[in-house]
Amino acid sequence: MADQPEDSSPREESLGLRMLKTRTVLVSGAVDDKLAEKTIAQLLILDAESHDPIRVMITSQGGHVDSGYAIHDMLRFIESPIITIGAGWVASIAVPILFGAPKERRYSLPNTRFLLHQPSGGAGGQASDIRIEAEEILKLREKLNELIAAETGQDVERVAKDSDRNFWMDAEQAKEYGLIGQVVTSATEID
Repeated sequence: MADQPEDSSPREESLGLRMLKTRTVLVSGAVDDKLAEKTIAQLLILDAESHDPIRVMITSQGGHVDSGYAIHDMLRFIESPIITIGAGWVASIAVPILFGAPKERRYSLPNTRFLLHQPSGGAGGQASDIRIEAEEILKLREKLNELIAAETGQDVERVAKDSDRNFWMDAEQAKEYGLIGQVVTSATEID
């Protein structure tokens, strides 16, 4: 990882390298292009080194949908088995990132909170541009609802209803809903 961001300190660089040595990737904070680029690069490096499992710790309020899907798709694309672990909060587009692992390898720490909601966006300009943006948001909403339904076993109608407004769950509720496979209190509980 020779190309470190200019705003990162030597301590942050050292921490990042140590995490990579343990095959752990941290998805933390707002999901944007910068986080997606960093996460994807780390995943590709680890997958090139070996096909041993990679742990992905997620603590995120969500963010840019396309950046989140880029991370989700890469988690599914690489050959290394992925383990995702929710910590703190897993909200909005961070939920599909969590789905980068199959349900039996999706975990949560006990105090993690989960948020489902419909995508939002802002549009300005001419009425035709606003209409196009609104149509795209509706397509994204349908796509997200279908993914959540497929990954949780819920029907699309229930997911659409639940995510129509902010729908919060604690770790146990997320397990019951099907977002995760297990709530863990120790790293030793993870296969």
